[in-house]
Amino acid sequence: MVDPTWLATAPALAFGAAALLLLLADSVDPDTTNTTVLGGIAVAGSLGSLAAAVYLLYGGVGIPTGEGGTGPAVLFGGQLVVDQMALFFMTIVASVTALVTLASMDYVREHAYQAEFYSLVLLSATGMSLLAAANSLATGFVAFELVSLPSYALVAFLKKNRGSVEAGLKYFLIGAVSSSVLAYGISLVYAATGVMRFDAVATAIQSGTVQTVVDGSVQAQSSGASVQMSILGVGIVMIIGGLAFKMAAVPFHFWAPEAYEGAPAPISAFLSSASKAAGFVIAFRAFAVAFPIGALAETGGAVDWFVVFQVLAIATMFIGNFAAATQETVKRMLAYSSVGHAGYVLIGLAALTGTGDGMSLSMSAGMAHLLVYGFMNTGAFLFIALAEYWGVGRRFEDYNGLGKQAPVACAAMTVFLFSLAGLPIGGGFFSKFYLFQATLNVSAWSLAAALVINSALSLFYYSRVVKAMWIEEPTGERTIDSYPTGLYTAIVAAAVITVLLIPGFGYVSEVAFRAVELL
Repeated sequence: MVDPTWLATAPALAFGAAALLLLLADSVDPDTTNTTVLGGIAVAGSLGSLAAAVYLLYGGVGIPTGEGGTGPAVLFGGQLVVDQMALFFMTIVASVTALVTLASMDYVREHAYQAEFYSLVLLSATGMSLLAAANSLATGFVAFELVSLPSYALVAFLKKNRGSVEAGLKYFLIGAVSSSVLAYGISLVYAATGVMRFDAVATAIQSGTVQTVVDGSVQAQSSGASVQMSILGVGIVMIIGGLAFKMAAVPFHFWAPEAYEGAPAPISAFLSSASKAAGFVIAFRAFAVAFPIGALAETGGAVDWFVVFQVLAIATMFIGNFAAATQETVKRMLAYSSVGHAGYVLIGLAALTGTGDGMSLSMSAGMAHLLVYGFMNTGAFLFIALAEYWGVGRRFEDYNGLGKQAPVACAAMTVFLFSLAGLPIGGGFFSKFYLFQATLNVSAWSLAAALVINSALSLFYYSRVVKAMWIEEPTGERTIDSYPTGLYTAIVAAAVITVLLIPGFGYVSEVAFRAVELL
């Protein structure tokens, strides 16, 4: 067993230390373009964070002492809590960051400001790790900003590319609005409860001391009050809106296709995988702990947030997948596909029954899908980065015959796409089946039907890429002069892990289920 009192922050500290080391190296030699050294520092920091997260996860941090663990690490007066759920998501973030930084060594080799690029990636990853452990609305908001601010610059990193700069500006403006909505929602919850820690918010709600607006005046909630509008209810709705932006859930998704298409492909992978996971972890923790369904149902004027998530999940699945089916460029198709997958993960919140095994099954299913999605979606976007490196066009027909020239990379892409669709070629099949089982467990037939219909639809547009690579004949001359080591290694590693998650998914789901139960 390990002592979690100081070691618990190691996953986040590894990212932060690597980012500071990169800035130090850049200050010593501002003109350095030694990609091997700079990229090596970033990869080493990511792998160090991954090793620390896995070590803590298996070392018993977050498991009660009576069950052979050391209990959760509570830091800064309970503002940060490193438990099994936090470590599970830290593992996802570190894995995706390691793949992205490794692939970026080839992608940014000819670009200036490489140290700044890697530093921004690692600083954003630091925020994601802290967000996984956030146990307070205030801490979560600060961590959100640490995630978002570097992301804006990363999307606009290709300064001579109009699409990249435009995407970065749109992302920044919409992100600023969403942060304002989230901050105002947090302020309303604080006004209603007087506290910000998740467990304290839940205690205030259950004790009936929530402030509401009754006949235009603020007063304490009482069972007989006729409530016109609840401060708490409006605050919860605004928090859902702020979090839905980071999840890229409909109708807050419109920034995602623009940002993912305009950003460098490794950054698209980073944002659509790691950043999405960060948005979901704070949602899982906040709505499982701070806003108990049963107590809210007894509070007049409060919102039944699980109903809101049911609507969001169904709308996100259908709109994301139908939009992806109509795209003519591969990268934009993957961008809308990631919106659809946000709908799948939302089942983790939409299929809750309140307490017990129902909550554990649905949330753990969402967590397990996020882990599998992290590898297969990151790998798919990194393949797009490889195609851009070779000068392959963006349209589906530009990929015609690519499988004959790059069979290994195209085989990996086939694994990613079919696993994203839910075929039993990768872990995506089992993660979607786990989600389907969670919907049936609570008789959420609409969610189950939406999951099946959209998975079938996704197979259509994913197959267009596979068909182009392996069946169609090239439409023009294409010459591949080099096979970048970093990109190839990251893509193959992601494909191997995606396949290995078939026999290993049972263990992943077990860890996720235990994390939710302990939460």
